[in-house]
Amino acid sequence: MTTQTDIPTAETGGERRSWLREHSELGVCALLLALGVLVLTDALTMDVDIAQRGPVGPKTVPIVVGAGLLVIAALLAVDVLRGGRGQAEGGEDIDLSEPADWRTVLLLAGVFLGVAVLIEPLGFPVAGALLFWGAAFALGSRRIDRDPLIAAGLSLVTYTVFNNLLGVPLPGGPLMGVL
Repeated sequence: MTTQTDIPTAETGGERRSWLREHSELGVCALLLALGVLVLTDALTMDVDIAQRGPVGPKTVPIVVGAGLLVIAALLAVDVLRGGRGQAEGGEDIDLSEPADWRTVLLLAGVFLGVAVLIEPLGFPVAGALLFWGAAFALGSRRIDRDPLIAAGLSLVTYTVFNNLLGVPLPGGPLMGVL
């Protein structure tokens, strides 16, 4: 014979949902944990063929970042389980009752995807200019006379700094001989 306490009620499910809602930050902990394990696994299985000088090699930074992610995940989980709660978004100049601006999000995503496709054939200076101009346009700037020039200048400066000063080779595209 079943008693009243053996029968599942809506309150039991409601309590579980309430506990999950109160501890929703544990989802962030799980994400950080998974990301940390992924970074550490990738770093530890990295095949390093280049000559390493000194104690700092190509595995060092990913191992430090992965370990940091694991520590942050553990500390956040402990804080959440002890009753810590994140601050609700205050939104200084954002009206939280308004829906998301999906047009801007989709325009930015399209710009990024377009640059990813065009960076090899056009090179970074041209693709970067399209990226900076497209991002400015998607975020609301409509200065057609000024924005392309600023985007081209910013792209050329970025290309020069990375390619010539930092030694990070970026595809030059058709402008390779000119720059």
